[in-house]
Amino acid sequence: MSADQALVQATACAIVDRLRTGEVTPLDLLDVLERRISEVDGPVNALPIQCFDRARTRARALMQKPVGGRGLLAGMPIPIKDLTNVEGVRTTQGSPIYRDNVAARSDLLVEHLEDNGGVIYAKSNTPEFGAGANTFNEVFGATRNPWDLSRSAAGSSGGAAVALATGMAWLAHGTDMGGSLRNPASFCGIVGLRPSIGRVAHSPAFKIDRNLTVHGPMARNVEDLALLLDAMSGEHQADPLSLPLLPTSFLSAARSGQRPKRVAYSPDLGITPVDPEVATITRKAALRFAETGAIVEEAHPDLREAHECFHVLRAFDFAISKAALLRSKRDQLKPEVIWNIEEGLKLSVEQLERAEAQRVAMTARTLEFFGTYDLLLTPATIVAPFPVENRYVAECAGHQFDNYVEWLGIVYAITLVCCPALSLPCGFTASGLPVGLQMVAAPRGEAQLLAGAKLLEDILGLRGTTPIDPRPGKQVKP
Repeated sequence: MSADQALVQATACAIVDRLRTGEVTPLDLLDVLERRISEVDGPVNALPIQCFDRARTRARALMQKPVGGRGLLAGMPIPIKDLTNVEGVRTTQGSPIYRDNVAARSDLLVEHLEDNGGVIYAKSNTPEFGAGANTFNEVFGATRNPWDLSRSAAGSSGGAAVALATGMAWLAHGTDMGGSLRNPASFCGIVGLRPSIGRVAHSPAFKIDRNLTVHGPMARNVEDLALLLDAMSGEHQADPLSLPLLPTSFLSAARSGQRPKRVAYSPDLGITPVDPEVATITRKAALRFAETGAIVEEAHPDLREAHECFHVLRAFDFAISKAALLRSKRDQLKPEVIWNIEEGLKLSVEQLERAEAQRVAMTARTLEFFGTYDLLLTPATIVAPFPVENRYVAECAGHQFDNYVEWLGIVYAITLVCCPALSLPCGFTASGLPVGLQMVAAPRGEAQLLAGAKLLEDILGLRGTTPIDPRPGKQVKP
């Protein structure tokens, strides 16, 4: 590996430090990334849209400012998930309907990142409209897992996770409704965080208080994740739910050494089957919190209504955001998206009333739970990375799922109760595939969550496992 390509292995925090000292420039980093993408993206298909000319123009403009005026990221390149608008760049949402769509204006999240010194150079692949936890679409095809190219990268932020795992990004943006930051992080051996509602401002669409989906950071380690969360955070008047910056940075919180006193582990939250090997790996990792002096017990809040509640609220979200497309472009929508929309259009007010009441009740019980426990730990996904040809997980541990999202219950239950949650690499299966541990804190508890994650990351010793070159799997077809 050449000297400049050795930068691929560096942490994001180290890269930003070098940007601030002038040891490297944003243009240097873009050159490194463009070369790295040419070397490794072919087999994995993580960054199908690239905008290096735009990025270099932005980088040169940023370099005209004094180093101290270049924002928190100081010129760090970042890919944006292809559900989110970047001005002058294709935004397809993974849909044939928007195959040639070029965004006229950036989402305010992108504007905020650019104001903070981020340089956008690519769009990461996503399932159509982010629907489903396997990243494939009819516009760009499937994104493959670099640990085994025959396997799924999960989704819907699959392209972002793979870009990080293969050294095509130091930091990456994603979104999460039912685990879309956490599942691909788990499958790809990196870290992904779903923040609290309002922590990251974004442009409202279809509904002002639409809050099942949030934007969040992805990185290769906890400190880098905290750095990007700092750069993403802050209120904006265009997003009425957005929260103000906290007085202490999330990076400082991650490095604080703050230790949890009592930690709960649950293999299934009482609501889902789980692969026995995944349960064993995640339980072993969770128990290592005892090395910090924490009490570790098996417990979870009562989330028994999660499946019914999420099914209704997700369907309602698809109805309000995609019903017009169903009426005018039905033939261009994938079956899962059609099903989601139609489920939403069939809902009654009574069903919505019941689902919202269930969400309130589950959230109240979860808050009470966090009166006893500082952190809740579970598997981030209930299975190891599955064959990429499978559209979704249909069965686990002998249980047949009713629909294509039910296997995600262990993450969408946490979405419903408004908690920040991340996936931390915690081990590997016997076949060498990554497994992620979901770590959850009380609402708005990102600082405590990041501190705990950094402690466990240090104990587990898996930091630095990525980036890797893509690895052919035994099941790859010729």
